[in-house]
Amino acid sequence: MTRSGGSGRTGRIKVRVRTARRRSTSSTRWLERQLNDPYVEKARAEGYRSRAAYKLIELDDRFHLLKPGARVVDLGAAPGGWSQVVAARVGSPGGKGRVVAIDILEMAAIPGVEVLHLDFLDAAAPERLTAALGGPADVVLSDMAPATTGHRQTDHMRIMALCEAALEFARQVLVPGGAFLAKVLRGGTEGALLADMKRDFAAVRHVKPPASRADSAELYVLATGFRGKGIRPVAGPAVADDD
Repeated sequence: MTRSGGSGRTGRIKVRVRTARRRSTSSTRWLERQLNDPYVEKARAEGYRSRAAYKLIELDDRFHLLKPGARVVDLGAAPGGWSQVVAARVGSPGGKGRVVAIDILEMAAIPGVEVLHLDFLDAAAPERLTAALGGPADVVLSDMAPATTGHRQTDHMRIMALCEAALEFARQVLVPGGAFLAKVLRGGTEGALLADMKRDFAAVRHVKPPASRADSAELYVLATGFRGKGIRPVAGPAVADDD
């Protein structure tokens, strides 16, 4: 591992990682990026479990999704960075709101968050979630992404399928007027899916928070104003690209 001089703007020292014998070039690049990422350093200093926490912080600062007292579900929550943010903002540690985190992976406890070790695709998941929340959700969040293959079209198809599954789950548990936020990849949510979302929500847009790396194809689709079950008007205009 070597260090080069920092930039004039930040004064940070850039860390370069030498390729180890048993480490692939891609792994070395990932490690170097992590070591030089200010959000990784900030998350460690502020006690967040992942740098992804800042993506949700930035989005909520802009769109005000997480209101005190709200009921929120975090799909694919592990390791829990988003759930930490949600709990603090809705006030669940003090009993004001409720937060349920769902994941097939084990996740350490977070104050104010009920963790369900469960596949959200399980037929019983919506009922269990609603019972845990004490009613329908105001917000459904999904920062899930499948393992990437490096093949752009394949990765788009996989994340679209995951987004569609999360959307279907949201339809079953959201209160009218609720919101849905999910990770996608650039170019990965066109056509039928967006038209479908426009029938279910009053507004749909793409957003890219500053904490999302500039060189990443990652975007978020934000849908607000859930119309409620069984209310599906003719689709409106195309989604707004707000990144």
